[in-house]
Amino acid sequence: MKLNNHSINRVLIVGGTHGNELTGVYLVKLFQQHPELIHRATFESLTLLANPQAIKAGRRYIDKDLNRSFLEENLEDGTLVNYEDLLAKNINHIYGQNGKYPVDFIVDLHSTTSNMGVTVLLDDDQKFNLQLAAYLSSLHPEIKIYSSGSSGRGKHGLRSRAKFAIGIEVGAIPQGVVNADLFLKTQTIVYATLDYLELYNQNKLPTFSQSFTLYKYLEKIDYPRNEHGEITAMIHPHIQYKDYQALNPSDPMFLTFDGQTITYAGESPAYPIFLNEAAYYEQSTAMCLTQKHQMTI
Repeated sequence: MKLNNHSINRVLIVGGTHGNELTGVYLVKLFQQHPELIHRATFESLTLLANPQAIKAGRRYIDKDLNRSFLEENLEDGTLVNYEDLLAKNINHIYGQNGKYPVDFIVDLHSTTSNMGVTVLLDDDQKFNLQLAAYLSSLHPEIKIYSSGSSGRGKHGLRSRAKFAIGIEVGAIPQGVVNADLFLKTQTIVYATLDYLELYNQNKLPTFSQSFTLYKYLEKIDYPRNEHGEITAMIHPHIQYKDYQALNPSDPMFLTFDGQTITYAGESPAYPIFLNEAAYYEQSTAMCLTQKHQMTI
């Protein structure tokens, strides 16, 4: 498969989109110190520490979530002048499709407090991204592939600045912490992605399984709340740390602070992810429910 008869010419590897997710921060710093690690013959590899002030402060963001700041209308709105809005405009000015160094592909590195192992994030179901996902899954069957396409999230994110992109989300890792095992696994997936793009450019892609499991976004679920907006329940112990495991109708879902169980009211099994993600409390999200699909490209 060729990308409209064009090659991938420039790749951007991003860490620190969220300043307290250190896996990506320290991988990008490593690549900046040793650019030979990400050098490939057929395209240029660039790196970006996306939110330097948040990284310095050890915070997810300064004024607003940078990964929710890339809507086209926001980038064009001159009245939006907080730190992350200006940062998003500058990133788009440099790396966007009409920028100084437009990138064809973005690898965006994240970590989560949820027990999601190594997850490859897709913001859409474009065939190019799906085929890359199939390739990565064939090399590393333990990884999970998640498409957030139907959530609309991709339009807000940094990855929207490139024609094609993936995110790599690893966890469970506390905020502000580096985990060696997941650092190394992320590094492996970055290298495999760059190798795929190199083989794609050379028209030398090997034969690999075109079938893989894809978890597609279904809906987000908030915590139960009272009339004041305060949460009244926790993720139930039955499902805590069980990202990507089936949540069946009538399974325990939440446990109220006074000990009452709230069950899942769906009519068919769903697969929760981002369970009890620390950063999502402020976004009124206890978990995202997904549907499990067997894909063949």
